[in-house]
Amino acid sequence: MIVGDMSTENDLHPFRTHTCGELRLDNADETVRLSGWVHRKRDHGNLLFIDLRDHYGLTQCVIETTDDNFGVVEKVRPESVITVTGPIDKRSDETINSDLPTGEVELRITDINVESEADVLPMQVAGDAEFPEDMRLTYRFLDLRREEVHNNIILRSHVIASIRRRMTDSGFMEMQTPILTATSPEGARDYLVPSRIHPGKFYALPQAPQIFKQMIMVSGFDKYFQIAPCFRDEDARADRSPGEFYQLDVEMSYCTQDDVFNALEPVLQGVFEEFSNGRAATPMPFPRIAYADSMSWYGTDKPDLRNPLKMSDATDIFRGSGFKIFAGMIEKDPNVRIWAIPAPTGGSRAFCDRMNSWGQAEGQPGLGYIFFRDGEGAGPVAKNIGPERTEQLRTDIELGDGDAVFFVAGNPSDFAAFAAAARTRVADELDLSEKDVFKFCWIVDYPMYEMSEDTGELDFSHNPFSMPQGGMDALDSMDPLEILAYQYDIVCNGVELSSGAIRNHRPDIMYKAFEIAGYTAEDVETQFGGLLNAFKFGAPPHGGSAPGIDRIVMLLADEPNIREVIVFPMNQQAEDLLMNAPAGIELARYKELHIKADQPKVKKKTEEAEAEKESES
Repeated sequence: MIVGDMSTENDLHPFRTHTCGELRLDNADETVRLSGWVHRKRDHGNLLFIDLRDHYGLTQCVIETTDDNFGVVEKVRPESVITVTGPIDKRSDETINSDLPTGEVELRITDINVESEADVLPMQVAGDAEFPEDMRLTYRFLDLRREEVHNNIILRSHVIASIRRRMTDSGFMEMQTPILTATSPEGARDYLVPSRIHPGKFYALPQAPQIFKQMIMVSGFDKYFQIAPCFRDEDARADRSPGEFYQLDVEMSYCTQDDVFNALEPVLQGVFEEFSNGRAATPMPFPRIAYADSMSWYGTDKPDLRNPLKMSDATDIFRGSGFKIFAGMIEKDPNVRIWAIPAPTGGSRAFCDRMNSWGQAEGQPGLGYIFFRDGEGAGPVAKNIGPERTEQLRTDIELGDGDAVFFVAGNPSDFAAFAAAARTRVADELDLSEKDVFKFCWIVDYPMYEMSEDTGELDFSHNPFSMPQGGMDALDSMDPLEILAYQYDIVCNGVELSSGAIRNHRPDIMYKAFEIAGYTAEDVETQFGGLLNAFKFGAPPHGGSAPGIDRIVMLLADEPNIREVIVFPMNQQAEDLLMNAPAGIELARYKELHIKADQPKVKKKTEEAEAEKESES
């Protein structure tokens, strides 16, 4: 036990008696030992200061030029690991650093041991300088020492711990499902693993534990969860890491859609309140928005509800009007709709012209508009449709003087993405969106099927294992494109956290649902035989969801890029620059795995093209 300055250096732990974030004024006059990285060095003439950093914080250490250890301290490079020993002194009032928890004290170095000398750094840890992502990922162990990234990973750990606690407290059991498994239709390519002992056969890394968690329910367990790794061979996006990601995988038996919502909302709302740093989260119950409404109001099924703008259908206002462009489109094609995007406070010609120019820069003909002043609409559109229709439009969307409205026209399937972008642009330009809040909603009532743009044939629009609303009767009697499913997404601030569904647990409905999508009974039995076989021996109604851990932490950390909250992420080309993966293997391994190295002949084709170009010149 260390009491005041009575301790001797021989009594101390070989590396540390305290962490670098622990010392306070109460520790003054104690002899302590700290270990950590040299964060910064500052030479003040007769004094040399070192900011010593570990996982917990930072402590200022000081040594005089006359001290026998000064030469060692002077030579040590930033990010070297050292152990220092000495008494804790109270800082003078003018040198107190109120930004540091340890800022009232400093350690006077009487002994130092260099545990590990650092080479010259390829990138600085101290400070907030920006570095290329490839450099950061190549030296990720250095990047992770930087305060912001380090804190993101700490946040991630705490979020996962909180989620686990909340799930187990709610009666869910944590289970682990296989990593080496069979392929499943999750909407992306599988990562395949060749089998050595089964020549010509491959395992697949799970895109999600979908099939297994459903079979857990069939096996008699009632509430399952897992912080599950998922593997998908797909391109990177800002909110999706290539290769692998983690999700809170949840499944429960004898549940309705409402039961799933009631189980997940307290977990999500609680976690976001716990780690929000004062930012508000949507109170329960979360809003529920039908897919069709979300598309027509927001142009997307991932609406950012911080933006208060809601689009409306103005087709009837323009039908048969004097604005011939829109009226002609409506008359020619019954699928044409005119969507109106309100712009409160945007009622100036300058702003409207600026938005129109933005629309043209986005590859569109532009944005028609009306702005309101002196109790009437202004601009070419208002002039052409006349005051009566203009007033009806203003009343319908509750606008007044100083406001504006923009229009997009055509088939919504073609222009929805542009309309959504325009809605966002208006809110950003006029500063209409709420700040420092987390806005949740459920998107429900997804279509069971859609028409594939590539093949022109029916395909599942979402999860093929979902229960159609209306069950077998709907599959037998309804137009497939009119059938809705018990499928839902949870969205926060425009980010899809997860998809989920009430599952189809009946073999007869499963056969029929897949038949409509073009699968034969043999196809279903071959591809999904394990699940189908389990359903034939008594399966409870069940459902679930799987919110993404990486995306939850990304939102809480207020990071625009998901790689900032993953310990060792890949780059956008799905490369691990730290471990040099993927990498080639020796030819002997190909033989052992019963596969051939059939590399694309990119280099040869390039050389031939260059040779042909030279001959032409």
